[in-house]
Amino acid sequence: MPQGTLEVLLVGAKGLEDTDFLTDMDPYAIITCRTQDQKSSVASGKGTTPEWNETFVFTLSDGVSELTIKIMDSDSLGEDDFVGEATIPLEPLFTEGSIPPTSYNVVKDQEFRGEVKVGLTFTHQRGFDRGYDGEEESFGGWKESAMD
Repeated sequence: MPQGTLEVLLVGAKGLEDTDFLTDMDPYAIITCRTQDQKSSVASGKGTTPEWNETFVFTLSDGVSELTIKIMDSDSLGEDDFVGEATIPLEPLFTEGSIPPTSYNVVKDQEFRGEVKVGLTFTHQRGFDRGYDGEEESFGGWKESAMD
């Protein structure tokens, strides 16, 4: 499994299910890569079509196969509302190196709740694929000469 750095460009979302009835939603995203969570800024008053254009960086280690983006609606009173989430498989990214901003379905209770647009870049960490045997290489050099 590849190790390296995953760069996530959270562009925006559209067609999100509106969880606020009297005012526009204040959506934000929680991006999860295995045990690492990062939170976007709150797109105050942006409703069902927020734009973030924020970049997040994750360190990948063995066993990471997907990225989850959970869309939430920030509420000043009570708990934030869960709008839905998108699960993005990372296997294509490991072979391609980068995926341009692409729309992924946001789902809640197995129903479509909108789309989130995300760009991905993977930078492979060098040195983990090749074993280092510790032998020194000889590049030549000056040798002592015996001058009489």
